Amino acid sequence: MTTHGTDRDLWIRRYHPAEQARTRLLCLPHAGGSATFYFPVSRALAPRVEVLAAQYPGRQDRRQEPCIDNIPELADRLLPLVVAEQDGRPLALFGHSMGASLAFELAGLLEQRAGIVPVMLFASGRRAPSRFRPQDDVHRRGDEALLRDVRQLSGTDDRFLADDDLLRMVLPAIRSDYRAAETYRPQRVHRVSCPVTAFVGDDDPKAPLEDVRVWSEHTSGPFTMEVFPGGHFYLTEQAPRLIARIEDVLTGLWANS
Repeated sequence: MTTHGTDRDLWIRRYHPAEQARTRLLCLPHAGGSATFYFPVSRALAPRVEVLAAQYPGRQDRRQEPCIDNIPELADRLLPLVVAEQDGRPLALFGHSMGASLAFELAGLLEQRAGIVPVMLFASGRRAPSRFRPQDDVHRRGDEALLRDVRQLSGTDDRFLADDDLLRMVLPAIRSDYRAAETYRPQRVHRVSCPVTAFVGDDDPKAPLEDVRVWSEHTSGPFTMEVFPGGHFYLTEQAPRLIARIEDVLTGLWANS
């Protein structure tokens, strides 16, 4: 399992290097999202936790690269890069929405293929991997329907969505990510052994609470679910509280180790 530094720099961003941090937290963006979404998380947790953020192809400085429209391939591409980053420090994963599905797949592959068990999998704003919905076909619809769904979730600034030039650049990535999220069906990974903490907004149309609770069936380790006020992007309004909870959880792991 070999990789090159240039590949790691493309896929994994480190905004606030913290070599003395006790734990690393790899953050995986939502559909249409990018690594910069987690810059505030990195800033808030450094230097106690070193935050790494994944940058998928097809957006921002990687917009000239082909998008990857399925979770297994994204996990396969990230796996050797994450393994190469390991330096003995514990690794936690955080994924929001599509990123939570990717975090689950990646956690399973890390365990199966590299013998690395994350100390925590934070699954945010995502129903359990075994919970599918027949209406998950937004990626097949026209541009207006796709953008309507994005607007309804309030994950993107409306000023950005009103800019036609920007939209033309990002629509392929949004559609590709929606396809990855909506078509994901666990084949290689059905259960992980690491603890899982599920975060969700109490008014999230994409992640009903009863479907989020089923994450408990996908780990042989401890499971915790925490509900925040808000919708699918509760984490923007609740950022200080959420970041504090992430640090509390990781600190508790240190204390018990």
